Amino acid sequence: MAHHPVRKNMLLFIAFFVVLGINTLLIMSYVQLNRVKQTQSTILAELDKIEAESGGSGGYGGPLAAGVMDSEVKLVDGRSANLKRYLRRLNSPLFEHTDLLVEEADDKGYDYRLLVAIALQESTGCKFIPHDSHNCWGWGIYGDKVTRFDSYDDAIRAVSIGIKTHYIDKGLITTEDIMQKYTPSSNSWATAVRYFFRRIESS
Repeated sequence: MAHHPVRKNMLLFIAFFVVLGINTLLIMSYVQLNRVKQTQSTILAELDKIEAESGGSGGYGGPLAAGVMDSEVKLVDGRSANLKRYLRRLNSPLFEHTDLLVEEADDKGYDYRLLVAIALQESTGCKFIPHDSHNCWGWGIYGDKVTRFDSYDDAIRAVSIGIKTHYIDKGLITTEDIMQKYTPSSNSWATAVRYFFRRIESS
């Protein structure tokens, strides 16, 4: 009977496209993972080059506001200027949003360097992000699912609220706690974020 070969061919045809779809997803996942690893490996090299060109010592300076600022406004401005100077050297678009970064950190109760350090690790300071997403933090990005924001300001506010809701309010009040939950299986991620904390403070 002729319909059996037709059915068999149809099943083979369907199976081919199912396998093709699975392979495509696996390839896309591999490419994304490889891109993240390449980004991580280039971050330190890029920063070392910038520091060498600028004659930076790489030492660990104290907080800019410590012992010298006499008002909350000056304290915020000092930290914002610290972030702006550092991010401008990296040519990161976040350098235009440092006032908001500091304000959100103070309002939500975390270190003002945290979002910047995460952005540097996740996207080299917003240089490698999904198109038209303004998502420098890998926030809500899972495989093909990409969370997009209308602007960097919107992204900063949303991620800041997420840090408070999912970390600070749950008792994860230290930077180490936050990093361990953000990517619990990645020791290199946590090490890199701590590295950026030191670089920002010493800039």
